Amino acid sequence: MSKKEDKVKKEVKNAEKEKSDPKTDQGFLALIAQSIKETQTLRLVRGIEELEKVTTVTELVDLLIQKAFESAASDIHIDPQPESVVVRFRIDGILHDIVSLKINLHPLLITRIKVLSGMRTDEHYIAQDGRFRIKKDSTDIDLRVSIVPTHYGENVVMRLLVGSARALGLGELGLAEKDLEKLHRYIRKPYGMILATGPTGSGKTTTLYSILRLLNSREVTIVTIEDPIEYAIAGVSQIQVNQQTGLTFASGLRSIVRQDPNIIMVGEIRDQETAGIAVNAAMTGHLLLSTLHTNDASTTLPRLIDMGIEPFLIASTVNVAIGQRLVRKLCDKCRVKYKLTDEERTSLATVIPEALLKTQKEFWRAEGCAECNDTGYTKRIGIYEILEVNDMVRKLIMKRANADEIREAARAEGMTTMLEDGFTKAASGVTSIAEILRVIHD
Repeated sequence: MSKKEDKVKKEVKNAEKEKSDPKTDQGFLALIAQSIKETQTLRLVRGIEELEKVTTVTELVDLLIQKAFESAASDIHIDPQPESVVVRFRIDGILHDIVSLKINLHPLLITRIKVLSGMRTDEHYIAQDGRFRIKKDSTDIDLRVSIVPTHYGENVVMRLLVGSARALGLGELGLAEKDLEKLHRYIRKPYGMILATGPTGSGKTTTLYSILRLLNSREVTIVTIEDPIEYAIAGVSQIQVNQQTGLTFASGLRSIVRQDPNIIMVGEIRDQETAGIAVNAAMTGHLLLSTLHTNDASTTLPRLIDMGIEPFLIASTVNVAIGQRLVRKLCDKCRVKYKLTDEERTSLATVIPEALLKTQKEFWRAEGCAECNDTGYTKRIGIYEILEVNDMVRKLIMKRANADEIREAARAEGMTTMLEDGFTKAASGVTSIAEILRVIHD
């Protein structure tokens, strides 16, 4: 091969390399166009086809965040695959594939997000956490970012926290009238503990914010310690946990008690130390609100015992435990009424009390229309159980009774379980039986 031919081949190779290089505008546009061509974007996110117009990775990241915000998504997932990068949004608690980008764009996306989040761009083999803030339509959006190394590359999850989001009133959460009355009775007490329980993403913090909104007045001092601060509340002193400076839930709670508060909110009771300080704060004349990761309200009390809190302290400080989940609401435009078949009724009898099934003959199901983007659902609502720590429950706590014994005693005293509350909402057309069973795995 002559030198001239060799030179021509090198020039062709360099040209092809430059064309496929995402660092150049032409290469980036080519990758975006190819991504859009080869994927079917979900109609759930309107205007996602605007991806075809982006020319830089900065515009690409901004557009993904913008569309997630417009779709009321809670999280953005960027998952690397062998030959692509799948972008997914969590909308109403369900993950949806939004777009599949070419794998060449992955390092650019990661680097851009790391720069925004203040992470190390040269580190690819350890987990990193960060956060940043952007403004969309005069609204501040905080994004909490987690990056972890996986088999096919670094995986990103960004949680969207909208600072101006409105804290809902208690009456807007979906609580039944009977449960609402119970809760109002206990949040007016000057001391004790109110615990919201459930898995991650079940709306616990929103419930506590709703209570704070009701209690917030010039006559009381309210101090919170949170990770992260999800809503800014005027008139409330809110403290952000900072592990790097040693400001943990436990250390922050110790300091809060010395701030002469009337009401304290602790974002989460995670360990024995935090639980112990919280109980002591509730005993010394403070109303303390917090969350706990348990499956239901009745499991909350044995869980505190497992964390090393003495039963007599739990019995004398905990006022009420709120168990909750979030379920999707049926679309009002396309929901359809139907009757259960005998087979369905027999099957449901294993999870739903037969007495309830006998009282209801007709239910509603999701159909799908343009209004709800063919999902059959729009927005979410809570299903709840409110466990009052009354004399009967206190005796069981002192005996170190298990969750099943406490649940049965609470039901005998009139507690409506989450499953029963969900069934009532399904019967009234708020949600569907399928959605209730999806969320509560009994």
